Amino acid sequence: MKKTIACTCLALFIMSSGPSLADSKSFVSARILSAATANKIASVTEQACKQKGYQVAVAVVDRFGNLLAFVRDPLAGAHTIGLAQDKAYTAATFQADTLSLATRLQSLKGTPRLSLVGGGVPVSVAGFMYGAVGVSGATAQKQPGDTDHACALAGIEAVKEELEFGE
Repeated sequence: MKKTIACTCLALFIMSSGPSLADSKSFVSARILSAATANKIASVTEQACKQKGYQVAVAVVDRFGNLLAFVRDPLAGAHTIGLAQDKAYTAATFQADTLSLATRLQSLKGTPRLSLVGGGVPVSVAGFMYGAVGVSGATAQKQPGDTDHACALAGIEAVKEELEFGE
């Protein structure tokens, strides 16, 4: 009898001490880039690299790494297509830029779809993760992918205010 009362009291305590199943939501909300915003990022990024004299491919992905927009200069090499997508995928799934991941994740080198060279930058504004940009094709200045990285930042900057203040 004492065990039954103790178990009942414990069960009641556990149920009352945390959020109940009735209080929890059956879904989660996430902010995802619109097609128009993703295309704007891609276009501005490609133009930023073109102004520096580079022919690049640009991929914009959602927060899960799925392709939303893609732009490629006609003179960019065919290899830039997959590399841009992989850089964007890596930046989105790790929620970090690939320039910094390059030194931290060397043990994962060779993992499919993982790109450990600069040019992948997350689109993270005002505490919200929206997706990522991947750029491939520009010549490195100091380290592999640093010019690609700078172009991606220009594309993100072009939409930063509308993401920060838009609803």
